[in-house]
Amino acid sequence: MGSPPNLKKPGKEILKRLKREFPDAQCTLDFKNPLQLLIATILAAQCTDERVNLVTKNLFKKYKKAEDYVSVDPTELEEDIRSTGFYRNKAKNLRACCTTLIEKHRGQVPKNLDQLVQIFGIGRKTANLVLGSAYGIPGIAVDTHVKRVANRLELSLNSDPDKIERDLSQIFPENDWTDLTWNLILHGRKYCHAKKPKCDTCPFRTHCIFL
Repeated sequence: MGSPPNLKKPGKEILKRLKREFPDAQCTLDFKNPLQLLIATILAAQCTDERVNLVTKNLFKKYKKAEDYVSVDPTELEEDIRSTGFYRNKAKNLRACCTTLIEKHRGQVPKNLDQLVQIFGIGRKTANLVLGSAYGIPGIAVDTHVKRVANRLELSLNSDPDKIERDLSQIFPENDWTDLTWNLILHGRKYCHAKKPKCDTCPFRTHCIFL
């Protein structure tokens, strides 16, 4: 499947409505530096941002640099993140990720997309989220909400996240990419639910193919 043609004009209207609905859209994960956001994003897999923020409130006081996640006993790290779910796998991913940061990037989170996606467990979604929200480098992070909303609004007819990212990047201005990500995520959370969307109150009732 490909992208629908001539979406530039409706794209502008959609972006305008999103900004009106969510004027303060921004990352909903709490962080103070790129490493913290990277860790929080890994923990957010199959877990709510609210739960992750509760866990990282104490986690980030204890683990301040990449070396801390590698040097700690694995079972201790598992206990520290247990309530985020799938804690054993997440602990392994955190340690593997931080090991790569130490060995290849002196413990720092790179500002380059190609370098980020080479780190264990980091895909384009996480890389773009970190680049956009931590470094201010425009990027579109395609999670399940972005994918669902983009498909229903016919911003992309693709199911592959990388292709959806490409489609959205061709429709919306680069300087709006990061805000667009969070606008679409918040819209998905508030209105465009997977099973029972709130179509009656959705600001895109006239655009959506789901109706």
